[in-house]
Amino acid sequence: MKYAPGLHVLIRSEAWRVLRVDPASAEHDALTVRGISELVRDHEAIFSTEFDEVTVLDPAQTTLIHDESSNYNATRLYMESMLRRMPPVDDHLHVGHKAAMDPLDYQLEPTALALSQPRQRILIADAVGLGKTLEAGILLSELIVRKKAKRILVVTLKSLLAQFQKEMWTRFSIPLVRLDSIALARVQRDIPTNHNPFNFFDKSIISIDTLKQPSWLEKLEKARWDVIVIDEAHNVAERGGRSQSSRRNRAARLLAKQSDSLIMLSATPHDGKAESFASLMNMLDPTAIANPHDYTQQDIKNLYVRRFKKDVLEDLRQKVPERKLFELEATASDLEEEAYEMLSELSFDRIDKHRNGAHLFKISIEKALLSSPAAAISTLDNRIRNYEGRKDAHEYEGDVETLRDFKELLEKITPKEFSKYQRLLSALSKDLKWKVGKSSDRLVIFTESIPTMRWLAEHLRQDLGLDEESLLTLSGEMSDIEQQHVVEEFGKRRSSVSILVASDVASEGINLHYQSHRLVHFDIPWSLMVFQQRNGRIDRYGQESQPQIVYLSTTSSNEDIDADRRILQILVRKDEQVQENIGDPSALTGKFSVEEEEAVVAQKIENNDDSEDLFDLFFGDDDDDDDGFVDASVLQLARESSEKINVKIRRHQTSLFDNDYNYLNSALETLSEGGKQQLEGLEINHKKHEISFEIPADLRRRFKQLPAELEFKKDRLTLTSDHVNMDKAIKDAWRAESTWPSIHYLWRLHPVFDWVEDRIMSTFPRHSAPVVALHEGLEPGERVIIASALIPNLKSQPVLHKWYAVSFKEGTTEPEMSSFEEFLERTHLDERTLPNRGEIEGIGDYEKLLPVAVRHVQQAMVEVRREFEQEMRPKLDAQLEELKILRDKKLSAQMELFEHKNELEQKSQLRETERIFEDYKTWIKESFKTEDVPFVQIIAAFIQA
Repeated sequence: MKYAPGLHVLIRSEAWRVLRVDPASAEHDALTVRGISELVRDHEAIFSTEFDEVTVLDPAQTTLIHDESSNYNATRLYMESMLRRMPPVDDHLHVGHKAAMDPLDYQLEPTALALSQPRQRILIADAVGLGKTLEAGILLSELIVRKKAKRILVVTLKSLLAQFQKEMWTRFSIPLVRLDSIALARVQRDIPTNHNPFNFFDKSIISIDTLKQPSWLEKLEKARWDVIVIDEAHNVAERGGRSQSSRRNRAARLLAKQSDSLIMLSATPHDGKAESFASLMNMLDPTAIANPHDYTQQDIKNLYVRRFKKDVLEDLRQKVPERKLFELEATASDLEEEAYEMLSELSFDRIDKHRNGAHLFKISIEKALLSSPAAAISTLDNRIRNYEGRKDAHEYEGDVETLRDFKELLEKITPKEFSKYQRLLSALSKDLKWKVGKSSDRLVIFTESIPTMRWLAEHLRQDLGLDEESLLTLSGEMSDIEQQHVVEEFGKRRSSVSILVASDVASEGINLHYQSHRLVHFDIPWSLMVFQQRNGRIDRYGQESQPQIVYLSTTSSNEDIDADRRILQILVRKDEQVQENIGDPSALTGKFSVEEEEAVVAQKIENNDDSEDLFDLFFGDDDDDDDGFVDASVLQLARESSEKINVKIRRHQTSLFDNDYNYLNSALETLSEGGKQQLEGLEINHKKHEISFEIPADLRRRFKQLPAELEFKKDRLTLTSDHVNMDKAIKDAWRAESTWPSIHYLWRLHPVFDWVEDRIMSTFPRHSAPVVALHEGLEPGERVIIASALIPNLKSQPVLHKWYAVSFKEGTTEPEMSSFEEFLERTHLDERTLPNRGEIEGIGDYEKLLPVAVRHVQQAMVEVRREFEQEMRPKLDAQLEELKILRDKKLSAQMELFEHKNELEQKSQLRETERIFEDYKTWIKESFKTEDVPFVQIIAAFIQA
């Protein structure tokens, strides 16, 4: 027998409500249940149908009980709680647009696209600053209410763990356990040795660099999730066999197999290589692309959504103020001019001359020197150590001496002689009007060089009179805990932080816009992609002040150096052109990675080419690329925004209450009145849409299962349903000691609703339903049975779910069927109070109608199922046929590529392809084929008084 969420079952003589059904074997299921009878109430357990006898409680044997509450309030709350447990089965948005945010229309489109597909697997590839994290949260919310996201794993960079975790909780009430190095050590210490930590938490977030470790990959293979989110997904694409990317790619490919739904996020989703982008698409749908070297947008059109700032300007206009740019120049000091001259004249006797290594090395020195003398000295030191450690070190003695002479000159450039640094100091007070030590007006300084970062931190502290806590640094050298600490401290409004000096590890994903609108490029990056990433930290959705962006450069009388400076200034102008007219820098440059863009700039610097016309020609020329997909698809992906997606929102859902606030208000007032579940200190502030109460013991026990960062230190819980108030609370939290707001968002995904619904549904004894006497809305003598009916698919997921009103008119035995919505229109239960005038006679006679009512509901659902199957069969057949065609194409393409592989590799790859298609075929059948017999539950009975 198959089971489905929502069923009431009897196991070990106790009544339970089924929360989740997972396959335990080919023939048996694992039922996650919550107790509803007195002894096990509120306890969760997992039972296997192989070892425990499970009895679905017969709805025809339901006991009808008179509701004695005032105005039948208990029945209204009971019915509402049951309605709220109904998972949506359509492709409309039901809750995502109601999160604690001010969602813009474009932010709803990825969810709409995902819900319109058989499987929710999508790449959200919007540009930097448009709110990809929020878009992921919207989709996760919809999957949660559909009972498709009990187990969630988020994978991101270690610097983003805390930020992503906080965003999911404060705006969407999704509690992710942060599995950083400290948490993992604690978990491994606390759980039994043979237990998998990934099975210990239902919802968690972890670093991709943790997951890529072999010891964690083993555990990964033995765990499954409903949804996996991979943030900054470009880091897990195939990148030509590079060891770092290949290890991340291996982990991601394994992850892709461990869940039904997969959400990827990336502002830079491709590197221009057909195979690299195909690797991401194959993770989303391994059946979509037959040949990773040759495919079209048609093959992948429903797997991604990509928009740029220019595409959504109408929505963003009021949300992101226009940026203000400062291009500031410093005049090189005499010592700097001497260093530039010496650099131009550097020559080497031995350094890799046969590979033009000397010239390339000079370019790397110049790049470092354009950052700072400290960076150049570090580059020289590294090279000197390298040559001195070689077996043939004596052959490099002359070159090492040359490097030491240059280093000696660079060491003479004091902070006073370092013109760009002096220009930075003057810019802070004169151009930016920035006040030293004002932590409410924070400054972000980016540099590509870690030695430059360290040098700036040391000398800014000295010259600005800042202590260690007032100036923080952030780099990839730091551990995950150290990086998270810096981001947390920068985010606290009451912390003393004034300046953050960061390497480009901070340019990916970190939100700095809450506390800063000023950003300085101390050195100009040689990549437009880095421009986009850096500027996006403050110039993004949610920024309330005008972003101020400073570019620093040094003018020199040395023609070569000054020509190189002009090349970098062209980059600055190109970045603005990209932002205003194109959206994606790769569409301008024809390059798809930071390394490729830097190589182009290095070549122009090598050629002393500061002509903007030549720059345009050089960057825009991709006609000679012999990879046809780059022109046909990857560039098209970069240059064209996604088609407008039809967003369907279910704005009027069947409910007896106007909104979540009114329902929770009524439910808590009922609980606080006494009985088995007393609630102390309930305070309602209708003006603020705010509810506060002392946390009872059973709710506190549930909260212990939430992440440690969400620990409730006070005995009260305060919630608000006003997303504007919640947004203010989130921002106010930055001014407090903790960046976690003390107030919670009041909406149906918050754990308090699950607790309240359980309390309300235990108002009546197990396997019973209330009876209500109406004084208007029904005909004299009419009796109405309200019943819910559910038909799951072969995976026990709800597919068809309806409520019926079965009406028995006086003097008739054959009932009339109508929808619950039609019943509400007749009775207006959702609009008026229902006076309760006492005991109802003859309830036992009404119970005799239950078998008839159940039979008619079952028959009605069988007809609904027949219509559904009739509608779905052609679609199912078409999908299976399309799958067969794709399978044949993929096998054919593989045969063409097999000439360089041995027979064993060929057979292995063919078996893997067959397995992928068979698995997907099984998934399609199990997801769209429904069970024969509907599950029916009696909700309530109504009579005309």
